Amino acid sequence: MSAATLPDSEQRASGAADASLAERVFRIRESGILAVLIVFVGVTTAVQHRFLDTANIQFMLVDTTTFALLALGETLVVISRNVDLSVGSVVGLSAYLSADLFVGHPGIPIPVVFLAGLGIGLACGVVNGFMVAIGRVPSLVVTLATLYIIRGIDILIVGGNEVDASSLPNAFLDIPKDTIGGIPDIAIAVALIIAIGAYYLRTFRSGRDLYAIGSNPDAARLAGLPVGRRVFTAFAVSGAIAGVAGVLWSAQYGTINSTAGTGYELQVVSAVVVGGVAIFGGSGSVTGAAIGALLLTTISSALYVLGISSFWDQAIWGFLLLVAIALDQTITERLTNALRSRKPGSRKPGSARPGFRKPGARKPAIESPGTTHE
Repeated sequence: MSAATLPDSEQRASGAADASLAERVFRIRESGILAVLIVFVGVTTAVQHRFLDTANIQFMLVDTTTFALLALGETLVVISRNVDLSVGSVVGLSAYLSADLFVGHPGIPIPVVFLAGLGIGLACGVVNGFMVAIGRVPSLVVTLATLYIIRGIDILIVGGNEVDASSLPNAFLDIPKDTIGGIPDIAIAVALIIAIGAYYLRTFRSGRDLYAIGSNPDAARLAGLPVGRRVFTAFAVSGAIAGVAGVLWSAQYGTINSTAGTGYELQVVSAVVVGGVAIFGGSGSVTGAAIGALLLTTISSALYVLGISSFWDQAIWGFLLLVAIALDQTITERLTNALRSRKPGSRKPGSARPGFRKPGARKPAIESPGTTHE
């Protein structure tokens, strides 16, 4: 083995070990969220036994589906070191326009309505992606602006009107109610979509590119990654998913007005960050984001069952968001320090480099064959 081959193999082994350490750390982070969820459910059930009634469990699962879907799209964006604050407004616009199709076109097929919602969300996502990826405008500024613009368009279209549940077909309203073995069909479908999203991020190159971009956008560009195209696609997918979530929202609640989806952006971002996706990009998973969405929905349901005002919901979400960001920052700093200390070339200050002799030191009388010096 040559002298050049050994350091090369050591670097590859070190890189694999570093990746393994980072993955274990963030897996523990996700497991911690799941443990918190289990403990919270146990404590709430001990106080109020009807919390785990079949009807309440089904309601929580159905309520989680919308946020889990939105968390999937938001995760793609946040991993790339961006944020999409317009998802709540997209949900509201899609919910009204898609439900209004049943009013204006009686007998329209339900899949067509879902396609319409997807198209509405995709158009909004493309606008966000174009301004962020092509225009190089910070995503926080872009999506904060489109949050208000899309909500304003929604208010102008809806006015003082609303779509009433009586004008929607029963087959559409039954979507959140249909179950298989007591589990809502929609929850099973969304779980499969989450699994596909998780597989995509872990397996496909375009999914892995998002992690690289979020870790270091400049390095990703130097490495030749299509940063603009990946970020644009992430926003487009996030918008499309929000459009579909809007259709599901209208099926769940039936009565839709201009307030649909208001404030959802806070809960979605909180679910994603609480679920272990780093707000600074580069790490996290779709599965963790879905668990975060389930945790926040469970908290809201527990407050209702315990008779506590729902006004505490957003306060708790905000608190969990701050705790999650602080925890992620601490984990990142400690993980970085741990990785640096594990580097083969790392050494304590003042220690001699390998192969370096202090002045006056005697040269060894015999050297091994192939030994090289600096």
